[in-house]
Amino acid sequence: MENSVDHSLAADGLAVGYDQREIIHDLSVRIPTGKITVIVGANACGKSTLLKTLARLLKPTRGTVLLDGKSIQSIPTREVATKLGLLPQSPTAPEGITVADLVGRGRYPRTRWIRQWTKTDDLAVADAMTSTDVLSIADRPIDELSGGQRQRVWIAMALAQETDILLLDEPTTFLDLTHQFEVLDLLVDLNKQEERTIVLVLHDLNQACRFGDHLIAMKDGAIVAEGNPREVITETVVQDVFGLAVKVIPDPVAGTPMVVPIGRHTTRTDTFASGGPDTPAVGAGSDNPAAQALAATAAANGVRRPPTR
Repeated sequence: MENSVDHSLAADGLAVGYDQREIIHDLSVRIPTGKITVIVGANACGKSTLLKTLARLLKPTRGTVLLDGKSIQSIPTREVATKLGLLPQSPTAPEGITVADLVGRGRYPRTRWIRQWTKTDDLAVADAMTSTDVLSIADRPIDELSGGQRQRVWIAMALAQETDILLLDEPTTFLDLTHQFEVLDLLVDLNKQEERTIVLVLHDLNQACRFGDHLIAMKDGAIVAEGNPREVITETVVQDVFGLAVKVIPDPVAGTPMVVPIGRHTTRTDTFASGGPDTPAVGAGSDNPAAQALAATAAANGVRRPPTR
């Protein structure tokens, strides 16, 4: 990256809304510098609104967003764009633009009349396209790509901007499971290797726990809990934020919290679909700690498999 200076991002007393309806109420938060922060919460709780406000796409009715201790509204747009990049939820591209051209637009904040396009820009674009596995489709129009390919191209454009702070609104949308993990692994690489501050909105709580250093749980435009995933993702918080009864157990791979919804029709303890009452319970005799934990928690709650229809 061209600039290795750490930049800070915070909000103080934010109130934000649309059409006279307030979505975020007196919210204050400090984004940990050099960490991956994940914002989670139910639909319409204000996650995307908060992200857009932090990126200066929305102007708060009250309160202030602070970039490096200054009101972000007072900083010139080009300067903001060299410090903070945003990948919105549903970006749109000019008709007919190619992959390479779109990714190259991420370099716009760093070019001006006294500093034209250079080899440094070529390298930044190539690195971003390689990291997101879109180099092989560089000459193809965006209109011809699948949803997953388009998403990776947009992420490449955000990476090409080379900002110390990167905000992403549901970056794994439209991606299959393999590419979801590739994108999240890439963000971890950027964080660990280049110490970038990354803030993203995710719906998958288990991915949020596995990849996030710091979690922010939101409900009705306010922060309910924030901190380490183990502190935030508890059965009580998930019930409060999502209205869902769950069990939280250790992820057998990462050791981070893993959320298992209890549900009404999908948890069974004493029978398999192909067996009967004497069939061992799910997880019984298994060496898999996740299966054992699931069986134990289900049994403790008296959950039974529904009768065969």
